[in-house]
Amino acid sequence: MAAQKRALDDSSSTHKTKKPKISQHPENTQPVSATTNLTADEVDFPRGGGTSFTPLEVKSIRAEAMKEAHEELFNESQVAARKGKQSRRKSEAAASSKKPSQKVEHAARIEHLNYKRMSVGMKIFGQIIAIQPLALIVSLPNQLLGHVPITNISSQLTTLLERMDVDEDEDAKESESEGKEEAESRSKVPELSDFFHNGQYVRATVTTLHVPGSTDVTGLGKSRDETIRASRRVELSLTPERVNAGVQKSDLKAGYTLSTSVKSIEDHGYLLDLGVPDISGFLAFKDVEVELPSKLQIGQLLDATISSISKNGRTCNVTVNPQAFVSSTLTEVNHVSSVLPGTLVQTLITAVHPTGINLQVLGYFDGTVDEFHLPHRMTEKSLKTGQKVKARVLYYLPSAPPKLALSLNEHVVRLTSRDVLPQGSDTHFPMQEIYPIGTLINDVKVLRVEAERGLTVRLDSGVDGFVHISHISDEHLLSLSNSGPWKPGSLHRARVLGYYSFDGLLQLSLKPSVLARKHLQVTDVHVGEIVKGVIKNLNDSGLFVSLSETVDGVVWPNHFADIRLKNPSKRFKIGATIKCRVLVVDPERNRVSLTAKKSLIESDLPRITAFEHAKIGVVALGVIFKVLPKALMIEFYNNVKAVVPIKEVSEELVENLSSLYTTGKVVKIRIITLKPEEKTIIASIRKSGAVYEPFSSDISGVEIGNIVQGLVFEIHKENAVLALQPSNIRALISINNLANHRGLSAAQLKVALKVGDKLEALVVVSRNTENNFVIVANKPKLKLSLAKSVISLDTVESGQSVGGRVVRHTAYGVLVKLSSHIGGVLYPTDVSDDFGSATSFPAMDAILKAVVISVDQDRKQLILSTRRSRMYPDQASKVVDREITQISDLHVGAKVRGFIKSITDHGLFITIGRNIDARVQIRELFDDFVKDWKPRFELHQLVQGRILSAEADTKKVEMTLRSGDLSKPVALTLSTLAPGQHVDGVVKRIEEYGLFIQINNSKLSGLCHKSQLSDNKDADFAVALRGFRENDRVKAVIVDIKDKRISLSLKPSRFAVEDTDDPQANDQPIDELDGVDVQSSRSEAGDENSSNDDESAMRVDVNTQPQLQHSYATGKSSNAPLKLSDYQWFGDTVNVDASHSYESDDSDDEAPSKKKKKRTEIEQDLTAQMHSKAPESSADFERLLLGSPNSSYLWIQYMSFQLQLSEIEKAREIGRRALDKISFREEAEKLNVWVALLNLENAYGIDETLEKVFRDAARANDSKTVHLRLASILDQSDKHKKAEEQYKRTCKKFGLSSKVWTSFAEHYIQRGEIEESRKLLPRALQSLEKRKHLKTISRFAQLEYKFGEPERGKTLFEGIVDSHPKRWDMWSIYMDMEARRSDIQSLRNLFDRVLKLKMTSHKAKSFFKKWLELERRLGDEEGAEMVKQKAIEWTQRSNNSS
Repeated sequence: MAAQKRALDDSSSTHKTKKPKISQHPENTQPVSATTNLTADEVDFPRGGGTSFTPLEVKSIRAEAMKEAHEELFNESQVAARKGKQSRRKSEAAASSKKPSQKVEHAARIEHLNYKRMSVGMKIFGQIIAIQPLALIVSLPNQLLGHVPITNISSQLTTLLERMDVDEDEDAKESESEGKEEAESRSKVPELSDFFHNGQYVRATVTTLHVPGSTDVTGLGKSRDETIRASRRVELSLTPERVNAGVQKSDLKAGYTLSTSVKSIEDHGYLLDLGVPDISGFLAFKDVEVELPSKLQIGQLLDATISSISKNGRTCNVTVNPQAFVSSTLTEVNHVSSVLPGTLVQTLITAVHPTGINLQVLGYFDGTVDEFHLPHRMTEKSLKTGQKVKARVLYYLPSAPPKLALSLNEHVVRLTSRDVLPQGSDTHFPMQEIYPIGTLINDVKVLRVEAERGLTVRLDSGVDGFVHISHISDEHLLSLSNSGPWKPGSLHRARVLGYYSFDGLLQLSLKPSVLARKHLQVTDVHVGEIVKGVIKNLNDSGLFVSLSETVDGVVWPNHFADIRLKNPSKRFKIGATIKCRVLVVDPERNRVSLTAKKSLIESDLPRITAFEHAKIGVVALGVIFKVLPKALMIEFYNNVKAVVPIKEVSEELVENLSSLYTTGKVVKIRIITLKPEEKTIIASIRKSGAVYEPFSSDISGVEIGNIVQGLVFEIHKENAVLALQPSNIRALISINNLANHRGLSAAQLKVALKVGDKLEALVVVSRNTENNFVIVANKPKLKLSLAKSVISLDTVESGQSVGGRVVRHTAYGVLVKLSSHIGGVLYPTDVSDDFGSATSFPAMDAILKAVVISVDQDRKQLILSTRRSRMYPDQASKVVDREITQISDLHVGAKVRGFIKSITDHGLFITIGRNIDARVQIRELFDDFVKDWKPRFELHQLVQGRILSAEADTKKVEMTLRSGDLSKPVALTLSTLAPGQHVDGVVKRIEEYGLFIQINNSKLSGLCHKSQLSDNKDADFAVALRGFRENDRVKAVIVDIKDKRISLSLKPSRFAVEDTDDPQANDQPIDELDGVDVQSSRSEAGDENSSNDDESAMRVDVNTQPQLQHSYATGKSSNAPLKLSDYQWFGDTVNVDASHSYESDDSDDEAPSKKKKKRTEIEQDLTAQMHSKAPESSADFERLLLGSPNSSYLWIQYMSFQLQLSEIEKAREIGRRALDKISFREEAEKLNVWVALLNLENAYGIDETLEKVFRDAARANDSKTVHLRLASILDQSDKHKKAEEQYKRTCKKFGLSSKVWTSFAEHYIQRGEIEESRKLLPRALQSLEKRKHLKTISRFAQLEYKFGEPERGKTLFEGIVDSHPKRWDMWSIYMDMEARRSDIQSLRNLFDRVLKLKMTSHKAKSFFKKWLELERRLGDEEGAEMVKQKAIEWTQRSNNSS
């Protein structure tokens, strides 16, 4: 029959053993039991050399022998102590052989591992839960933690780290002699994350145990993470030399698993360091490529499984197949040190206890499994005594006998992470995903109570958790009991603090303070939320704030406040509470960045915390973190950044961004563009305040050819941006296209086109799907149907309508093709009745309809016109620019407009009519001297001027563009002069034979012979000549013009009486005189033949070079005065010139006296009129300003004069000149000019120019005054919205001014927005100082009386007088307001109340006087008598009391 299996502890057998043949030495040898001690002398050889034992019995005997040898090895130190007890031990051994069942009493005790039971050299199995730059954090059994410094990974990695400190020169020399692979390995030290991953199981050895609270020498650094701090106590090593210590070469058999490290890289594979003497490992490249995704590096750790041993025994081949490593089971070993932690072994259950089970490992080692490492799905019948199970070794304690700790947990056996199957799901998830840190769990059930450790609990999902005794209650607990509030079976509310990954447990807390804590870890803090914390520390690097016991935050210096703080310590006190907003949450670095900027904390604008949250059109606040030359870098929350280009910073041109913006400044922006590929945000500051609707990114609804309409959004140099309606799609339209459609030039269109204008009948011509916009153009006008009848020069008639196409532009107009043989010409002056409303030259290929004016048979072309007055003569149309067909239509002084035809070196030629051009000389272009004048004009430009002269015979027209009036005489030429004509002139040269006289307003000179000086033939002409001096002004008569010679005469007889006595007898009207002062000269008779003698000198002096026209004469001549009385700027001015009368007498004696008398009389008249003439030209103003440069009145009138002439730019220049000329002491005068400039920009400028002038004015004057003036200007010009914005802007900047608030309230209440006005009062009182409250309330009450509800104003005043009864001024204002209502009874009540108060007699007198006046005005006589009686009574009462 088959042999029976023998119990391991039973000495009985069917075969009796022989006694050992050894000598007994009681002194030196310990007696052993026959059942356990197998020696080499015990021989039981059956015949034939075989054995009668079964193979199982042989294996058991061998295991028992090894166990005995191990016991003897560990008991050598106890031999001497047990010499006297040999007999007793023998009897006990015999007894034990008879009672094998009593061995259960000596079963291994099931204990938990703790820090006290750990020792240096202990081998243990763990799981990586965190990878730090310089260390690994490892989860150990029984809720313990440890760490592995980077120097304890492998000896090869440590060598690489040590070589990093070697000098570069030495390193270079050594690398020449080293191998190629070694040199490459030294070039780069890998990161720990390249070698390991979270959740990886490792075999380790304890190298150091630190005392709690000792100085950190682990390289982990300071951390508030409890896991990292707890791991500092145990230092581990993963080096194969330490982990595999004790493994013999003979233990390395196929299927044996161990940790190895890459030692070197060979030609066909990797040479591995096994940590076992006299043998190395080899891993082929082909095995690595199959099992591992990346190339291995020197020093990297590998979990290897032995596949074969070489014949020479020096090398073993290994595999890194994870499945082979997990499933490999150890069946036999030579020594307990060969059983490495993490090894999967076959075990036999020997006992089952409430706290765990006992096992027999490999047939002869004791092992235990505590309750934390039992199978999760275990039932009462799943584990029974005698059952064989596979378990993984966790650690073993070097005790006698050795005891192993094992795990039956499914995730440990499979070397995976603990997973959970949620209810209603078929998929397992990691425990960390189902129960993240901070999760609150209701009704956790207590399973076990450990008096000094804590509680083991179970969740509804079957997951177990552990609650340490320190996390059960806020009160300190020394121990726990099974009968307390946390007894087994009780239910509690818990919160997840962490994980014991290796044990597969949740780390829980039952403490109420932890349950109520808002921020348990960094990930609980949400970006953008407002938090409160306690200031822990303040230094140069930042402000450190404690948000909770486990979470800290930092406020960087640029986020201390909206402005840069010079002394942050004065604002932030350690221990004080601070309110912040979360700026950045960095879980990897366990850091929370905060901001203490008030603008960010109190803002209700959206907070951008991720690129995905950014939407076009969103307005948000950002902080400038970098200022570039062409852009601003903005940072939002959670490190989201944006770029603001320089063109989007301001409406005005910004040249230097760093002068306007600094790092740390909070700005409001609007997102205008998103680039998802680059994750770039483009933002705008200038568009953040305006009403802005983002463009639609979906342009699929618009197809090419669609007819659309849109609103002008922006106007650029070459195109305009439109917002199509109602789709709000962005569109572009060419400025030239729009100008041609409207018949305007591009410059004129830009002036006329405004943001918000609606454009209709637009055609989509292109679509850009990448940038989401379309290109549109004006819908082409319908082509005019030309007359079917053939046009010929013989049949066409004047006034006939024709149609044609523009084919060419010429200098004088455009050519229009009417038929194949007939064309027409359209002059620019015939295009429109208003030159400013249409382009002078229609676009090429444009189809137009015109009317025939005349026919040019020679050129075979028609003269056309598109004037509305020509095309539709029956309809009334406004003609701004009349037709000029011939020079006779012009008269001197007429205002005309025309188009520049050519620009020459001497001036301009302007087309003012059909074939009529006018010349403008350089001196007539500007009022002032302009050196470089050509760039200011361009061809076909529309200009306006006045006619100086028009000669029909010569077809010459002179024109001026100067701003002054045309009261001066027209320039004279030879053709305009005739004998007998009176002219004015200036004596240029005096000769013996006569005077050379320069004729005014011309380049002509004439000779007045001495014989033409006097009617007295006997007069002494030499004396008469001496009576003249150069530059004397004279009046002369042209005697003759011959061969370009002009003969003049000064004889009095040639002047009519009207010319000398009556100024109105002149051909020119009074208002066209230039105030010429003519001096009379005494004539004496001379020789009649003298004229013949000097005939050769009487040639006309015609100057070809222009001469300077003097506006004054030296000597005794005088200028015409300026009149300022009855001055009306925009009205008609009256020019009154001085009258001149001349008298001559033949008497030599009386002539000098009369002349002197007349000159004195003229000078007196001129002086009297100096302040009675209004300025009529720029020169007049310049003369006045020379005398009064500090008069803002004159400067402003000068500006207004220029505005009359549409010279806006000149008006601006004059205003700037005024600011430079007016003395710095005249602040009020300067302020007047600034206000005038603000009015000018408000009326004629744009928002950008108005804002620029406003800023300059605010810097140069009292800023508050300028702010209020601008608001008032906007209000008066009916720009109420802008005025409201300006008032808000002013209140924000000058919130401490009562005047600002009351002005804002008056603005609202005058517009009828009474409720808005009333809302300002509480805001004002909150901002103003207390001493200004009464004045402000009083002002608001007055506004209610004037524009709102008087009863409400009365209520406000009642509140004032009740709280401040002695404020007599408030009583007086209250009474004045009531007087406006004419309610005499209410006034009487007020006076009665105030006079009952104690006051001085002087004050009482003023109140009685006021009362009496009101009674007489609003009341009756009885009331007046009553006031007198009360005054008497008050006086008597006052005297009696005193």
